[in-house]
Amino acid sequence: MPNGSLDAHLFREKSGVLSWNVRYQIALGIAKGLAYLHEECEDCIIHCDIKPENILLDAEFCPKIADFGMAKLLGREFNSGADHHARNHGIPRTRVAIRAARHQEGRRVQLRHCALRDHLGEKEHQDDASLGAIGTFPLHAAAQVNEGEVLCLLDARLEGDANVEELEVICRVACWCIQDQESDRPSMGQAVRMLEGVVDVDMPPIPTSLQDLMEGDRSDTYSDS
Repeated sequence: MPNGSLDAHLFREKSGVLSWNVRYQIALGIAKGLAYLHEECEDCIIHCDIKPENILLDAEFCPKIADFGMAKLLGREFNSGADHHARNHGIPRTRVAIRAARHQEGRRVQLRHCALRDHLGEKEHQDDASLGAIGTFPLHAAAQVNEGEVLCLLDARLEGDANVEELEVICRVACWCIQDQESDRPSMGQAVRMLEGVVDVDMPPIPTSLQDLMEGDRSDTYSDS
């Protein structure tokens, strides 16, 4: 592809800086691609390895999802192919359906991870001492989104040149995609509509699992002091 992979533009020192508009359109394009694979294909295709390295960019920076080597091909209702696999391997259909659903949920979480790396320059934050007791960037990002301080998460190379409303939207969508309860997470189609501004995105709560991790980190800090 003319513009290589997304990671080359985000994380290589000599790469040019992608503008906010280009980043947002890349994220939206990735979401649309996953929504098509999940919801519009005759068979549901679960990619299993969404990351910047597997997003290729054409001459217009339109993203193309690549490397389907680990993709899971599942029937639209997780029935024919899953049932065949279950019968041949003695696995109850319920377990197969649960596994399929978990794979799809995992793609939503990977969309969140890819969005954070794409827009917020995650690698710049990973070793940032300012994260303090929170410790990791996803925890830091979730807390800042909840406090309405999304600008501090923006890739510093953009020097604040971003659409704040879009930044708020993509951060909220990302945080909805990592909620603990499956029923609280949007489908990929819903994520697309949120990114397009078709539907409003409410403020997501900090996932309980992240809150517990934050509390655990704070407890460890106090016990060591």
